[in-house]
Amino acid sequence: MSTVTRATLAEQIYSQVGLSRHESADILEHVLEKVAHALEAGDTVKISGFGTFSVRRKGRRTGRNPKTGVEVPILPRSVLVFRPSQLLRANVNGNAGHMNAEDDE
Repeated sequence: MSTVTRATLAEQIYSQVGLSRHESADILEHVLEKVAHALEAGDTVKISGFGTFSVRRKGRRTGRNPKTGVEVPILPRSVLVFRPSQLLRANVNGNAGHMNAEDDE
């Protein structure tokens, strides 16, 4: 298993596009900054073939303390929601099945 990092992504941009490493890192940071600002503004970010990020706002409501059973107020908050595309799900599920088959060998 590997981890996708900013450095990994910038290296892929560098090797596939042919820009300098510095330019590749700058482009990646610019894209990530745009995505972050859009989500902070409450916009939805859709990346074709990957999925959709959106911010869901949960209002003030009443919940129950699981230990005491007493009703308690829950403050409003925002939650980041990711919905993978069907293509991503198929790729992940297909690869997961392939990886499980290798594990059985």
